[in-house]
Amino acid sequence: MKTKHIENFNMELSRVAFGGVIVSDETQKDANNYVAEAIDAGVNYFDVAPTYSDAEQRLGPALRGKRHDVFLACKTEDRSKEGSQKLLEQSLRNLETDYFDLYQLHAVYNLEDVDRIFSKNGAFETFIKAKEKGLIKHIGFSAHSSEAALALMDRYDFDSIMFPFNFVSLIKNGYGDYVLKKALDKGMGILGIKSMALTEHLKSDDINHPKAWYHPIEDKELAKLAVNYSLDRGVDIIVPPGDINHFRWALEIMKSDLQLKDEDIHKLKEVANTYKPLFPLKAR
Repeated sequence: MKTKHIENFNMELSRVAFGGVIVSDETQKDANNYVAEAIDAGVNYFDVAPTYSDAEQRLGPALRGKRHDVFLACKTEDRSKEGSQKLLEQSLRNLETDYFDLYQLHAVYNLEDVDRIFSKNGAFETFIKAKEKGLIKHIGFSAHSSEAALALMDRYDFDSIMFPFNFVSLIKNGYGDYVLKKALDKGMGILGIKSMALTEHLKSDDINHPKAWYHPIEDKELAKLAVNYSLDRGVDIIVPPGDINHFRWALEIMKSDLQLKDEDIHKLKEVANTYKPLFPLKAR
């Protein structure tokens, strides 16, 4: 497994993350096996959230005896101090841990979200207090619009950003360009989601990809190019779609040569121009 030293975390982390959605709605036995498989492959970055169905309840037991060998990240979508505090405590219980290596503001969509988070009795008060108490070691955020991500980076020196750095959106309409540049300039840990996404959700995805709200790449070679494109642009860690098969694809990709050639870029541009981007330039 290829790794990278993330300066803000002062840790060597796997370049593939284990997304908690993988174990959601699975048996505990399967969850245990998937986690063991990931760790055996060299994955040490695990990410989960209370909105991922029962993922926390599955991941906690699956990490028993392994917790201190992994970097565990969690999130909250609640924008209030009281609500986010309750969710933090709940997640700590579910994950059977007394701290998170990284705790993130989750799915920040617009400037109204940002204002609520940083307002009096907003969620950010929970984050600061939790860090002072040692309940969280680092503070990050995930965002789904450029305007929200840029505004958050202006408000606080976050340790990390989780953002949809997707080849179709980046190539076709430049979505995420400014966000990526600013995150690189600030030296943040950069977590790329949707790197293996292709386009909007198709009806067939209800059956073929029930854990993805978008249509993921279904061709292994294209998936390799797409992941390499994200890494080449400066993404530190990719979070594959939330199914075990795409996670295994990502593990295979990390064993291969990650160098992009001119013909690879040409191929990605051809594909990107064929599909509707998953993300617009600005939040709707």
